[in-house]
Amino acid sequence: MASALLSKTTSDWCVNLLCPRYPSPPPILSHPPTLLLTWRPFRDFFSTKRLSTFLAMDGSKAGPLKELPLGIDATTEEEYASQSKLLQEFTSISSIDKAWIFKSDSGIGSQAMFSISQPNLLANKRKKFILSSHISRESNNSVNFQWAPFPVEMMGVSVIVPSPSGAKLLVVRNPENESPCQFEIWGRAQVEKEFHIPQSVHGSVYADGWFQGISWNSDETLVAYVAEEPSPSKPTFTGQGYKKGSSTEKDFGNWKGQGDWKEEWGETYAGKRQPALFVININSGEAQAVKGIEKSLSVGQVVWAPPVRGSHQYLVFVGWSEGTRKLGIKYCFNRPCALYAVRAPNFESEADGPELKDNSTEDVPVVNLTQSISSAFYPRFSPDGKFLSFLSARSSVDSGAHSATDSLHRIDWPIDGLLSSSAKIVDVVPVVMCAEDGSFPGLYWSSFLSNPWLSDGCTMIITSIWGSCQVILSVNVLSGEVIRISPTDSNSSWSVLTLDGDNVVAVSSSPVDVPHIKYGYLVDKESKSTAWSWLNVPSPTNECSEKVKSLLSSLQFSIMKIPLRDVSDSVTKGAAKPIEAIFVSSKTKRNDPFDPLIVILHGGPHSVSLSSFSKSLAFLSSIGFNLFIVNYRGSLGFGEEALQSLLGKVGSQDVNDVLVAIDHVIDLGLASPSKLAVLGGSHGGFLTTHLIGQAPDKFVAAAARNPVCNLALMVGTTDIPDWIYVEAYGSESKNSFTDAPSAEHLTLFQSKSPIAHVSKVKTPTLFLLGAQDLRVPVSTGLQYARALKERGVPVKVIVFPNDTHAIERPQSDFESFLNIGVWFKKYLS
Repeated sequence: MASALLSKTTSDWCVNLLCPRYPSPPPILSHPPTLLLTWRPFRDFFSTKRLSTFLAMDGSKAGPLKELPLGIDATTEEEYASQSKLLQEFTSISSIDKAWIFKSDSGIGSQAMFSISQPNLLANKRKKFILSSHISRESNNSVNFQWAPFPVEMMGVSVIVPSPSGAKLLVVRNPENESPCQFEIWGRAQVEKEFHIPQSVHGSVYADGWFQGISWNSDETLVAYVAEEPSPSKPTFTGQGYKKGSSTEKDFGNWKGQGDWKEEWGETYAGKRQPALFVININSGEAQAVKGIEKSLSVGQVVWAPPVRGSHQYLVFVGWSEGTRKLGIKYCFNRPCALYAVRAPNFESEADGPELKDNSTEDVPVVNLTQSISSAFYPRFSPDGKFLSFLSARSSVDSGAHSATDSLHRIDWPIDGLLSSSAKIVDVVPVVMCAEDGSFPGLYWSSFLSNPWLSDGCTMIITSIWGSCQVILSVNVLSGEVIRISPTDSNSSWSVLTLDGDNVVAVSSSPVDVPHIKYGYLVDKESKSTAWSWLNVPSPTNECSEKVKSLLSSLQFSIMKIPLRDVSDSVTKGAAKPIEAIFVSSKTKRNDPFDPLIVILHGGPHSVSLSSFSKSLAFLSSIGFNLFIVNYRGSLGFGEEALQSLLGKVGSQDVNDVLVAIDHVIDLGLASPSKLAVLGGSHGGFLTTHLIGQAPDKFVAAAARNPVCNLALMVGTTDIPDWIYVEAYGSESKNSFTDAPSAEHLTLFQSKSPIAHVSKVKTPTLFLLGAQDLRVPVSTGLQYARALKERGVPVKVIVFPNDTHAIERPQSDFESFLNIGVWFKKYLS
């Protein structure tokens, strides 16, 4: 057959294949059989098996065809292979997540325990480890960390929480099915207690970092925590129909109906039941739900109130009311919340303690401690128990922006234990509207340690954002004094891990430096000096491969200030200030005068790109790209006026800010206008797809992860429809959004969307989409990608079937950035 086919003329091919629509191939006899594989009718007619047989019958030296993965051709396969090896080296770098300090048995120095994690690509999970160290101060200018030889993997562990004294460790293992939740109490050398809490009591313990709250009481006999409420009873049916007296128990002779649908808190909380408050007695293993809390209130961030002799113990928690519906809460600080106090359950073991004034826990009202403020979270009691400090996102709640400038407050705590809902709220650190150059810009995304206090009992050590950097601050809760204690001459980002007495264990990193542990101390405690000194701590966590070290050492970064153009006289002072961008480049010139430049845009929009280490971005830097990471107006860290200026102006002000920044870096001679690509996710994807439409000749290639492409389509399917109203109309619309938008609303949303400019797009674009995304549903990205295909624009789409908005599962994140690297190499090389 093969020889007969090869003797045919070109016209015979078209007749035999019944495909006259295909362009004619070159004369067959003048080309080897392998060349025929590139001709479409030949490929369409013959299966891979037939082709292999054909080549073998022809006597060709070529073996059986190697079938390439979908979406990869022979040209890009080598690029995939080489880039994937390098990306794996970056991916394997471990992350430092948390740390705890304990007193040493000898009384000399202290013991540290670090929680570190590392992606496991084969298992598609993150491995968690504990790495221990002994800390000793040898002199004022040196510290010694003696590390354990190896870390210990914490398999199946959801969360760990040491007791205040460090004598016990709570280890929680959440079930992956209907099994009980497992609580373990560890001592120094063994597991002392193990309890299994059945699903009829509660579901998984929240370990999400937001609702999550696990707190030991002062005598370390009780632990308060937040877990999913038990599964509700559902209707039961048998062969004869509905069975009365439904229960949660399973029976092979019946089946369960679905029952009423219940609202959830949106993105990442799909399938999670309402967070509720529980207390477990670690002596008996008895777990009780805390009574008196309204069912409509979701609880989180619980802490024990200071004990009062002869009185009941109280718990303080954050409560979110769902109102008419639950809107997405992940990354959304504009959800009203308050601090509440509730009486803790009594256990029989408490009978040995002081006689209580009232043994009843029924009908005791839950006290709202912060009625006069629209937001209150992260409660922390002072060491002496005299006051309660907390953060507030009232700027977010009051304006509708999903994140904004935070404020810090305190209330005095009654020493007699008699609580009041009218306690005076003292403003400690107010919202900063417009910061002068180099001055404190306000609190942002601040995170609190479980014990953030120095020994004076009134100074907290916290992490916050200052421009494009993450910094460590000391805040005096009585005077309101705020001091930046991480180095002011450092453009790196810093984050506090834990406190060692009055000293700080922190982690520092930059776009070109992997995370390193630092040890900070006050230079002169006796004087009123506020100067801090920081020591480098050699650590196994600093390690990475020699290849990665070499590549990172060849890179440099700077933070640019970029003046705005054509600023209106009507804008506020803070909104007229320069924006910032992080520029990452090679220290040495490569072959071409200019390296290709990737413009990187963060999501939100009220988020920020920090000068911290990102494995994915470091990978892109290491394969020959310069990075230009723009913090446009609306980003966190630059004052409230600049942030609020974006509301109602998305798709115009933010787009113009990015274009001004790009022109600036080109004018400095640091980039070529013919070698630009753009990359963004979420609102960064909104900007990416806007830019390739509004500036269609500017970018050679683009990539978008879960991009917001059509607000009119998204408003009916997202978990945050209010976000669309506020960003499109402005803060005045925060209370007027509806799940039934009018034609006028939809018209405006369409006009503000990238889809309005799709007809002008020429740029080849890669789309990376999470099929389980509730924030920016996959339909919006697919619609835009199909519209580009319809117009002949090169498009590649990868959908990750089990990923949510962040596309953060290890395999998905890996494949995502591998494809970004290959895509940009294809069009920018």
